[in-house]
Amino acid sequence: MLARLNHSQMLRYAGLFTWACLGIPLVLNTWYFSEGLSRFDLLAWRAAYFTFGACYWVLTRRLGPKRNGPLDLALLLIITVCAIATSHFSDSGLGAGLLLVVAGTLPWLLPLRVGVAWLILQHVALVPVFLGRGNFSMIEAWLQAMFCIGYATVCFVTGLVARQQAEAREEQRRLNSELRATRALLAESSRLAERTRISRELHDLLGHHLTALSLNLEVATHLSQGRAQEHVKQAQLLAKLLLTDVREAVSQLRDDDRIDLSEALQALIDGVPSLQIHLDLPAELKLDDPSRAQVLLRCAQEIITNAVRHANASELWLTLVHERNGIAIHARDNGRGAPGFSAGNGLRGMRERLAQYGGKLDVDTGADRGFALDAWLPLDLNRA
Repeated sequence: MLARLNHSQMLRYAGLFTWACLGIPLVLNTWYFSEGLSRFDLLAWRAAYFTFGACYWVLTRRLGPKRNGPLDLALLLIITVCAIATSHFSDSGLGAGLLLVVAGTLPWLLPLRVGVAWLILQHVALVPVFLGRGNFSMIEAWLQAMFCIGYATVCFVTGLVARQQAEAREEQRRLNSELRATRALLAESSRLAERTRISRELHDLLGHHLTALSLNLEVATHLSQGRAQEHVKQAQLLAKLLLTDVREAVSQLRDDDRIDLSEALQALIDGVPSLQIHLDLPAELKLDDPSRAQVLLRCAQEIITNAVRHANASELWLTLVHERNGIAIHARDNGRGAPGFSAGNGLRGMRERLAQYGGKLDVDTGADRGFALDAWLPLDLNRA
Protein backbone atom coordinates (compact mmCIF):
# COMPACT_ATOMS: atom_id res chain seq x y z
CA MET A 1 0.00 0.00 0.00
CA LEU A 2 2.77 2.44 0.90
CA ALA A 3 4.39 1.82 -2.47
CA ARG A 4 1.35 3.33 -4.19
CA LEU A 5 1.58 6.62 -2.26
CA ASN A 6 3.53 9.55 -3.61
CA HIS A 7 5.74 11.84 -1.55
CA SER A 8 3.04 14.32 -0.57
CA GLN A 9 0.56 11.59 0.36
CA MET A 10 3.08 9.84 2.61
CA LEU A 11 3.88 13.12 4.38
CA ARG A 12 0.20 13.83 4.76
CA TYR A 13 -0.65 10.52 6.42
CA ALA A 14 2.49 10.69 8.56
CA GLY A 15 1.34 14.10 9.82
CA LEU A 16 -2.15 12.82 10.55
CA PHE A 17 -0.70 9.84 12.40
CA THR A 18 1.49 12.15 14.49
CA TRP A 19 -1.52 14.36 15.24
CA ALA A 20 -3.54 11.32 16.36
CA CYS A 21 -0.72 10.06 18.59
CA LEU A 22 -0.36 13.46 20.23
CA GLY A 23 -4.06 13.34 21.03
CA ILE A 24 -3.82 10.11 23.02
CA PRO A 25 -3.89 12.08 26.34
CA LEU A 26 -7.14 13.65 25.15
CA VAL A 27 -8.70 10.29 24.28
CA LEU A 28 -7.64 8.71 27.58
CA ASN A 29 -8.49 11.86 29.54
CA THR A 30 -5.46 11.38 31.76
CA TRP A 31 -4.91 13.31 34.97
CA TYR A 32 -1.89 15.10 33.51
CA PHE A 33 -3.90 17.51 31.37
CA SER A 34 -6.84 17.95 33.70
CA GLU A 35 -4.99 18.71 36.92
CA GLY A 36 -4.84 22.45 37.65
CA LEU A 37 -6.76 23.47 34.50
CA SER A 38 -10.06 25.27 34.42
CA ARG A 39 -13.02 23.92 32.52
CA PHE A 40 -12.52 26.67 29.93
CA ASP A 41 -8.88 25.65 29.39
CA LEU A 42 -9.87 22.02 28.95
CA LEU A 43 -12.49 22.89 26.36
CA ALA A 44 -10.20 25.42 24.62
CA TRP A 45 -7.25 23.09 24.11
CA ARG A 46 -9.52 20.31 22.89
CA ALA A 47 -11.14 22.70 20.43
CA ALA A 48 -7.73 23.89 19.23
CA TYR A 49 -6.51 20.31 18.87
CA PHE A 50 -9.47 19.12 16.78
CA THR A 51 -9.50 22.32 14.71
CA PHE A 52 -5.86 21.65 13.90
CA GLY A 53 -6.69 18.13 12.68
CA ALA A 54 -9.64 19.25 10.53
CA CYS A 55 -7.74 22.13 8.91
CA TYR A 56 -4.67 19.97 8.33
CA TRP A 57 -6.86 17.37 6.60
CA VAL A 58 -8.28 20.02 4.25
CA LEU A 59 -4.93 21.72 3.69
CA THR A 60 -3.11 18.52 2.66
CA ARG A 61 -5.92 16.97 0.65
CA ARG A 62 -4.34 18.00 -2.65
CA LEU A 63 -0.90 18.96 -1.50
CA GLY A 64 1.41 19.80 -4.40
CA PRO A 65 4.43 21.94 -5.24
CA LYS A 66 2.29 24.59 -6.96
CA ARG A 67 -0.39 25.13 -4.32
CA ASN A 68 -0.03 28.35 -2.35
CA GLY A 69 -3.34 30.14 -2.80
CA PRO A 70 -5.00 32.42 -0.23
CA LEU A 71 -7.08 29.57 1.23
CA ASP A 72 -3.96 27.45 1.74
CA LEU A 73 -2.13 30.27 3.49
CA ALA A 74 -5.16 30.92 5.69
CA LEU A 75 -5.34 27.25 6.69
CA LEU A 76 -1.60 27.23 7.38
CA LEU A 77 -2.02 30.20 9.70
CA ILE A 78 -4.95 28.52 11.46
CA ILE A 79 -3.10 25.26 12.18
CA THR A 80 -0.08 27.21 13.43
CA VAL A 81 -2.22 29.24 15.82
CA CYS A 82 -4.07 26.09 16.91
CA ALA A 83 -0.79 24.33 17.70
CA ILE A 84 0.37 27.23 19.88
CA ALA A 85 -3.07 27.52 21.49
CA THR A 86 -3.03 23.82 22.33
CA SER A 87 0.18 24.30 24.33
CA HIS A 88 -1.10 27.49 25.93
CA PHE A 89 -4.44 26.15 27.18
CA SER A 90 -3.15 22.69 28.13
CA ASP A 91 -0.09 24.16 29.87
CA SER A 92 2.08 21.55 28.12
CA GLY A 93 4.52 21.05 25.28
CA LEU A 94 1.90 19.28 23.16
CA GLY A 95 1.83 22.18 20.70
CA ALA A 96 5.52 21.74 19.92
CA GLY A 97 4.71 18.29 18.56
CA LEU A 98 1.97 19.75 16.40
CA LEU A 99 4.40 22.35 15.09
CA LEU A 100 6.55 19.48 13.82
CA VAL A 101 3.62 18.54 11.61
CA VAL A 102 3.30 22.15 10.47
CA ALA A 103 7.01 22.25 9.62
CA GLY A 104 6.60 19.37 7.17
CA THR A 105 4.00 21.31 5.16
CA LEU A 106 5.85 24.64 5.00
CA PRO A 107 8.07 23.80 1.98
CA TRP A 108 5.00 22.82 -0.05
CA LEU A 109 3.20 26.10 0.57
CA LEU A 110 5.83 28.82 0.96
CA PRO A 111 9.05 29.91 -0.73
CA LEU A 112 12.17 28.63 1.02
CA ARG A 113 13.13 31.88 2.78
CA VAL A 114 9.57 32.59 3.89
CA GLY A 115 9.21 29.01 5.08
CA VAL A 116 12.38 29.22 7.20
CA ALA A 117 11.20 32.51 8.72
CA TRP A 118 7.78 30.97 9.48
CA LEU A 119 9.50 27.96 11.07
CA ILE A 120 11.51 30.17 13.42
CA LEU A 121 8.67 32.55 14.31
CA GLN A 122 6.19 29.81 15.14
CA HIS A 123 8.61 28.44 17.74
CA VAL A 124 9.46 31.89 19.06
CA ALA A 125 5.73 32.18 19.81
CA LEU A 126 6.14 29.22 22.18
CA VAL A 127 8.53 31.16 24.45
CA PRO A 128 5.68 32.96 26.34
CA VAL A 129 3.93 29.59 26.68
CA PHE A 130 7.01 28.06 28.32
CA LEU A 131 7.42 31.10 30.57
CA GLY A 132 3.79 30.81 31.66
CA ARG A 133 4.35 27.32 33.01
CA GLY A 134 6.20 28.82 35.99
CA ASN A 135 9.17 26.47 36.11
CA PHE A 136 11.06 27.99 33.16
CA SER A 137 13.31 31.03 33.28
CA MET A 138 13.70 33.30 30.26
CA ILE A 139 16.90 31.56 29.16
CA GLU A 140 15.38 28.12 29.68
CA ALA A 141 12.30 29.08 27.68
CA TRP A 142 14.44 30.23 24.75
CA LEU A 143 16.60 27.11 24.95
CA GLN A 144 13.46 24.96 24.96
CA ALA A 145 12.23 26.79 21.85
CA MET A 146 15.60 26.22 20.16
CA PHE A 147 15.38 22.56 21.12
CA CYS A 148 12.00 22.33 19.38
CA ILE A 149 13.35 24.18 16.31
CA GLY A 150 16.03 21.50 15.96
CA TYR A 151 13.44 18.73 15.71
CA ALA A 152 11.21 20.80 13.42
CA THR A 153 14.12 21.46 11.06
CA VAL A 154 14.33 17.75 10.30
CA CYS A 155 10.64 17.73 9.35
CA PHE A 156 11.08 20.91 7.31
CA VAL A 157 14.01 19.50 5.33
CA THR A 158 12.13 16.23 4.79
CA GLY A 159 9.22 18.15 3.31
CA LEU A 160 11.61 20.24 1.20
CA VAL A 161 13.33 17.15 -0.23
CA ALA A 162 9.96 15.54 -0.95
CA ARG A 163 8.80 18.66 -2.79
CA GLN A 164 12.01 18.84 -4.85
CA GLN A 165 11.66 15.19 -5.81
CA ALA A 166 8.02 15.72 -6.75
CA GLU A 167 8.98 18.70 -8.92
CA ALA A 168 11.82 16.74 -10.53
CA ARG A 169 9.50 13.84 -11.30
CA GLU A 170 6.91 16.19 -12.75
CA GLU A 171 9.54 17.92 -14.88
CA GLN A 172 10.77 14.54 -16.11
CA ARG A 173 7.24 13.57 -17.12
CA ARG A 174 6.82 16.84 -18.97
CA LEU A 175 10.11 16.40 -20.81
CA ASN A 176 9.19 12.82 -21.71
CA SER A 177 5.89 14.03 -23.14
CA GLU A 178 7.75 16.63 -25.21
CA LEU A 179 10.11 13.94 -26.50
CA ARG A 180 7.18 11.71 -27.43
CA ALA A 181 5.50 14.60 -29.23
CA THR A 182 8.71 15.42 -31.10
CA ARG A 183 9.17 11.76 -32.00
CA ALA A 184 5.62 11.60 -33.36
CA LEU A 185 6.26 14.73 -35.43
CA LEU A 186 9.56 13.30 -36.74
CA ALA A 187 7.81 10.05 -37.66
CA GLU A 188 5.19 12.00 -39.60
CA SER A 189 7.91 14.05 -41.31
CA SER A 190 9.82 10.88 -42.21
CA ARG A 191 6.65 9.32 -43.61
CA LEU A 192 6.00 12.45 -45.66
CA ALA A 193 9.56 12.51 -47.01
CA GLU A 194 9.43 8.82 -47.96
CA ARG A 195 6.08 9.15 -49.75
CA THR A 196 7.39 12.18 -51.62
CA ARG A 197 10.51 10.26 -52.66
CA ILE A 198 8.50 7.25 -53.84
CA SER A 199 6.05 9.40 -55.79
CA ARG A 200 8.95 11.26 -57.44
CA GLU A 201 10.66 8.00 -58.39
CA LEU A 202 7.47 6.58 -59.82
CA HIS A 203 6.84 9.72 -61.82
CA ASP A 204 10.40 10.22 -63.09
CA LEU A 205 11.37 6.60 -63.81
CA LEU A 206 8.27 4.58 -64.61
CA GLY A 207 6.42 7.50 -66.12
CA HIS A 208 9.32 8.39 -68.41
CA HIS A 209 9.91 4.83 -69.57
CA LEU A 210 6.24 4.08 -70.09
CA THR A 211 5.86 7.24 -72.14
CA ALA A 212 8.83 6.20 -74.29
CA LEU A 213 7.38 2.70 -74.65
CA SER A 214 4.03 4.10 -75.72
CA LEU A 215 5.69 6.29 -78.39
CA ASN A 216 7.70 3.38 -79.73
CA LEU A 217 4.58 1.23 -79.92
CA GLU A 218 2.85 4.04 -81.79
CA VAL A 219 5.62 3.93 -84.39
CA ALA A 220 5.42 0.13 -84.50
CA THR A 221 1.72 0.23 -85.39
CA HIS A 222 2.58 2.11 -88.60
CA LEU A 223 5.35 -0.29 -89.54
CA SER A 224 3.55 -3.57 -88.86
CA GLN A 225 0.72 -5.26 -90.70
CA GLY A 226 -1.82 -8.02 -90.16
CA ARG A 227 -2.03 -9.87 -86.89
CA ALA A 228 1.29 -8.39 -85.72
CA GLN A 229 -0.23 -4.92 -85.92
CA GLU A 230 -3.16 -6.02 -83.75
CA HIS A 231 -0.80 -7.29 -81.04
CA VAL A 232 1.22 -4.06 -81.21
CA LYS A 233 -1.94 -1.98 -80.79
CA GLN A 234 -2.98 -4.13 -77.84
CA ALA A 235 0.47 -3.63 -76.24
CA GLN A 236 0.18 0.12 -76.85
CA LEU A 237 -3.22 0.17 -75.10
CA LEU A 238 -1.80 -1.72 -72.11
CA ALA A 239 1.14 0.72 -71.92
CA LYS A 240 -1.25 3.68 -71.87
CA LEU A 241 -3.36 2.05 -69.15
CA LEU A 242 -0.26 1.33 -67.11
CA LEU A 243 0.91 4.94 -67.50
CA THR A 244 -2.50 6.13 -66.31
CA ASP A 245 -2.29 3.85 -63.26
CA VAL A 246 1.18 5.17 -62.41
CA ARG A 247 -0.03 8.78 -62.63
CA GLU A 248 -3.01 7.98 -60.38
CA ALA A 249 -0.72 6.30 -57.83
CA VAL A 250 1.59 9.33 -57.84
CA SER A 251 -1.38 11.65 -57.38
CA GLN A 252 -2.69 9.61 -54.43
CA LEU A 253 0.73 9.65 -52.78
CA ARG A 254 0.98 13.40 -53.16
CA ASP A 255 -2.60 13.98 -52.03
CA ASP A 256 -1.81 12.27 -48.70
CA ASP A 257 1.59 13.88 -48.11
CA ARG A 258 0.45 15.94 -45.11
CA ILE A 259 1.54 15.73 -41.48
CA ASP A 260 -1.07 14.73 -38.90
CA LEU A 261 -0.38 16.92 -35.85
CA SER A 262 -3.10 15.45 -33.61
CA GLU A 263 -1.01 12.52 -32.37
CA ALA A 264 1.92 14.76 -31.46
CA LEU A 265 -0.29 17.18 -29.51
CA GLN A 266 -1.99 14.33 -27.66
CA ALA A 267 1.40 12.92 -26.65
CA LEU A 268 2.43 16.38 -25.46
CA ILE A 269 -0.45 16.78 -22.99
CA ASP A 270 -0.44 13.19 -21.70
CA GLY A 271 2.71 13.73 -19.62
CA VAL A 272 1.53 16.72 -17.56
CA PRO A 273 -0.26 15.21 -14.52
CA SER A 274 -0.29 18.40 -12.46
CA LEU A 275 -2.26 20.34 -15.08
CA GLN A 276 -5.69 19.39 -16.42
CA ILE A 277 -5.58 20.26 -20.12
CA HIS A 278 -8.80 20.58 -22.12
CA LEU A 279 -7.64 20.03 -25.71
CA ASP A 280 -10.02 20.91 -28.56
CA LEU A 281 -8.82 20.01 -32.07
CA PRO A 282 -10.50 20.14 -35.48
CA ALA A 283 -11.65 16.88 -37.04
CA GLU A 284 -8.60 16.92 -39.32
CA LEU A 285 -5.40 18.68 -38.34
CA LYS A 286 -2.98 18.00 -41.20
CA LEU A 287 -0.29 20.31 -42.51
CA ASP A 288 1.68 20.30 -45.74
CA ASP A 289 4.80 21.95 -44.32
CA PRO A 290 6.80 20.11 -41.62
CA SER A 291 8.37 23.36 -40.42
CA ARG A 292 4.95 24.92 -39.81
CA ALA A 293 3.87 21.78 -37.95
CA GLN A 294 6.93 22.15 -35.75
CA VAL A 295 6.07 25.80 -35.05
CA LEU A 296 2.57 24.83 -33.87
CA LEU A 297 3.94 22.03 -31.70
CA ARG A 298 6.53 24.33 -30.10
CA CYS A 299 3.85 26.97 -29.45
CA ALA A 300 1.65 24.42 -27.68
CA GLN A 301 4.67 23.19 -25.72
CA GLU A 302 5.54 26.72 -24.57
CA ILE A 303 1.92 27.41 -23.55
CA ILE A 304 1.87 24.29 -21.36
CA THR A 305 5.27 25.12 -19.85
CA ASN A 306 4.12 28.64 -18.94
CA ALA A 307 0.94 27.31 -17.32
CA VAL A 308 2.89 24.80 -15.22
CA ARG A 309 5.92 26.86 -14.23
CA HIS A 310 4.78 30.45 -14.06
CA ALA A 311 0.98 30.72 -13.99
CA ASN A 312 0.43 28.35 -11.05
CA ALA A 313 -2.59 27.05 -12.97
CA SER A 314 -4.52 23.86 -12.38
CA GLU A 315 -6.51 23.94 -15.66
CA LEU A 316 -5.64 24.93 -19.21
CA TRP A 317 -7.99 25.25 -22.18
CA LEU A 318 -6.15 24.78 -25.48
CA THR A 319 -8.03 25.10 -28.78
CA LEU A 320 -6.75 24.83 -32.36
CA VAL A 321 -9.07 25.90 -35.20
CA HIS A 322 -8.82 26.59 -38.93
CA GLU A 323 -9.19 30.33 -39.27
CA ARG A 324 -8.49 32.86 -42.06
CA ASN A 325 -6.50 30.49 -44.30
CA GLY A 326 -4.41 29.44 -41.33
CA ILE A 327 -4.50 27.77 -37.95
CA ALA A 328 -5.28 29.72 -34.79
CA ILE A 329 -4.33 28.71 -31.25
CA HIS A 330 -6.51 29.97 -28.42
CA ALA A 331 -5.26 29.22 -24.90
CA ARG A 332 -6.29 30.35 -21.45
CA ASP A 333 -5.64 29.09 -17.93
CA ASN A 334 -6.99 29.69 -14.43
CA GLY A 335 -3.65 30.79 -13.01
CA ARG A 336 -2.71 33.88 -11.10
CA GLY A 337 -1.93 36.03 -14.15
CA ALA A 338 0.85 38.57 -14.38
CA PRO A 339 0.41 42.24 -13.47
CA GLY A 340 2.71 44.46 -15.49
CA PHE A 341 3.34 41.61 -17.95
CA SER A 342 6.59 41.48 -19.90
CA ALA A 343 7.35 38.63 -22.31
CA GLY A 344 10.11 36.23 -21.35
CA ASN A 345 12.42 34.24 -23.60
CA GLY A 346 9.80 31.57 -24.25
CA LEU A 347 7.10 33.94 -25.49
CA ARG A 348 9.61 35.99 -27.46
CA GLY A 349 10.80 32.82 -29.17
CA MET A 350 7.18 31.87 -29.92
CA ARG A 351 6.50 35.28 -31.44
CA GLU A 352 9.66 35.06 -33.56
CA ARG A 353 8.75 31.59 -34.87
CA LEU A 354 5.28 32.78 -35.87
CA ALA A 355 6.56 36.01 -37.42
CA GLN A 356 8.95 34.01 -39.60
CA TYR A 357 5.90 32.62 -41.45
CA GLY A 358 3.78 35.75 -41.26
CA GLY A 359 1.93 34.80 -38.07
CA LYS A 360 1.19 36.83 -34.96
CA LEU A 361 0.79 36.44 -31.22
CA ASP A 362 -1.45 38.32 -28.75
CA VAL A 363 -1.26 37.97 -24.96
CA ASP A 364 -3.89 39.08 -22.48
CA THR A 365 -3.25 38.74 -18.75
CA GLY A 366 -3.56 40.54 -15.45
CA ALA A 367 -3.45 39.97 -11.72
CA ASP A 368 -5.73 37.13 -10.60
CA ARG A 369 -7.42 36.71 -13.99
CA GLY A 370 -5.36 34.03 -15.62
CA PHE A 371 -3.31 34.05 -18.77
CA ALA A 372 -4.87 34.15 -22.25
CA LEU A 373 -2.98 33.76 -25.52
CA ASP A 374 -4.07 33.93 -29.16
CA ALA A 375 -1.72 32.90 -31.95
CA TRP A 376 -2.27 32.61 -35.68
CA LEU A 377 -0.13 30.85 -38.29
CA PRO A 378 -0.94 31.23 -42.01
CA LEU A 379 -0.92 28.11 -44.15
CA ASP A 380 -0.36 27.69 -47.87
CA LEU A 381 -3.62 26.06 -48.88
CA ASN A 382 -2.88 26.20 -52.64
CA ARG A 383 -0.79 23.09 -52.83
CA ALA A 384 1.21 22.38 -55.96
